[in-house]
Amino acid sequence: MNAIDLIIFNLEEVRRRSIKVWRAIPDEMLHWKPDEKAFTCAEMIRHIVQAEFLYHHVLISRGGTALANLHNPFESKPFISVHDELEFSQPYHEDFLEYVKTIPINDLEHIQIDLYDLGGFIRPLGDMLLRIAYHESVHTGQLLDYMRTMGIERPKIWD
Repeated sequence: MNAIDLIIFNLEEVRRRSIKVWRAIPDEMLHWKPDEKAFTCAEMIRHIVQAEFLYHHVLISRGGTALANLHNPFESKPFISVHDELEFSQPYHEDFLEYVKTIPINDLEHIQIDLYDLGGFIRPLGDMLLRIAYHESVHTGQLLDYMRTMGIERPKIWD
């Protein structure tokens, strides 16, 4: 396996486990949140799939300026269900993975992604790809904690 294959594998594994968690949240609990400042479960799921779409465009343009005039298809779409969210976001997820598969290995360390205006940092492309997977896994962990707090059964993600 080369570095791109490993990154794809990691992105796919993170998403597979996220989906196990998302599907385990009962519909009636999707709008639960631990406090007023937190995301609901549905908002967290939307945040994750939307962030991947936004990150994809940031990577293509090599910086946060890509977001200035970007049409975000998630902004006007109401959250209906986990199934609907997965179906809607799947083409964007596939586009993102296809983009990653086209990245030349040398670009992972030589292409810089400038998020200084948005996040205060500039990082190599490979670093950013790993951060995208990490972002999703952190939020999936938060959802597991939500589920514990709600007293509902949590799926086994360590298969």
